[in-house]
Amino acid sequence: MKWSELKSPQQVDQILEESKEKAVLIFKHSTRCSVSRMALDRLERNWNESEMGHLKPYFLDLINNRDISNRIADQFEVEHESPQVLIIEKGAAVYDESHMGIDYRAIRDVLKS
Repeated sequence: MKWSELKSPQQVDQILEESKEKAVLIFKHSTRCSVSRMALDRLERNWNESEMGHLKPYFLDLINNRDISNRIADQFEVEHESPQVLIIEKGAAVYDESHMGIDYRAIRDVLKS
């Protein structure tokens, strides 16, 4: 996967604007959590660039950037969880899932609908 790292709260505004043109995925990862590592590995292992090339994936290290996670939760009106994946389209969260519910096929299906 070609992750763009989320490192500043201002990038949340950028994601909001980007999502008006194409879907954006945010993966919130805790480097201290084995479930988070497992969910990330599963997503990366199943990722198919030819199916998902239109989706821009962002990666957030929660341990070092909790303020950004809080901003995402506020901006897109989703409760913070870790690990968590969100899909943002047209300025709104159209999908969010956490823990072992994070599934490549479900993400792909949301984007096809």
